[in-house]
Amino acid sequence: MDPLSDVLSLLKLRSYVSGGFDASGDWAVQFGPHNGIKFHAVLMGECWVSVDGAHEPVKVFAGECFLLASGKPFRLASNMAVEPVDVGTLLPPVRDGRIVTYNGGGEFLSIGGYFTLADGQADLFLNMLPPLIHVREQPNRATLRWCVERMRQELVDLQLGDFIVAQQLATMVLVEALRLHVSDTRRDGVGWLFALADERLRAAINAMHESPGRRWTLQTMAEHAAMSRTTFTLKFKELVGVSPMDYLTRWRMMLAADRLTSSRDSVSEIGLALGYESEKSFSSAFKRVMNCSPRRYGRQQREAVVEMR
Repeated sequence: MDPLSDVLSLLKLRSYVSGGFDASGDWAVQFGPHNGIKFHAVLMGECWVSVDGAHEPVKVFAGECFLLASGKPFRLASNMAVEPVDVGTLLPPVRDGRIVTYNGGGEFLSIGGYFTLADGQADLFLNMLPPLIHVREQPNRATLRWCVERMRQELVDLQLGDFIVAQQLATMVLVEALRLHVSDTRRDGVGWLFALADERLRAAINAMHESPGRRWTLQTMAEHAAMSRTTFTLKFKELVGVSPMDYLTRWRMMLAADRLTSSRDSVSEIGLALGYESEKSFSSAFKRVMNCSPRRYGRQQREAVVEMR
């Protein structure tokens, strides 16, 4: 698999469509902090989106969507000068995921949802993403438009199985949005996705994902990227935001966390398979990244699964 498929599969991605918002006039809605990834697709009209801590609000037009991966509070508004109301006041929970009308509707229509990720590993992935991913309208983006339109139909038409269909469509929206973000030549920033847009760095990341247990050095990574060690190291850090070795460690810990939860492998077996010569060195690396020992992590995750049953 490719790195994006690797990570999303490992994180046990689940999608949920929370419903639509049909509005008119001036409005502003404040959303609180959230877990996982939020997404919104604008079907009609336009709105501003502002994420706490971001530099400037971003204007989103019909046919575009955006993803929010930082978990920070954010605001949607027709006009940023409008005093926002809390989403819990304006839009009480809608259990059936249908479209809610505000102020008569008819001028603005969006569909929103969210994605949950496996506990304990989500932050390793989310920290690699920019807090706001804005996917702009382009003539060649028929797949994304089709998915969003089908989601709207599933919310409106009330067909059998519509909830499951909408979930699958939402997952397609996420993957397509990430693909398009990677291919956007106007992108400017630091993060894991930006590195995947670079053919040579992507080759090195592919190799690390395919052989995480290999005894990697900066030189062997650079060879996969067809670059000198110095150039590779500098460019990787510039685009990804962490060093190549730090990235490899994070990927190994994501794999380790999954195996500690879903397999009966011992800590030493997992460490050896991921390239660590001793259980001690593996445990030290795991604790540094995951903030707890491998044994404690595995125990906590298994107990959490039992509690959910």
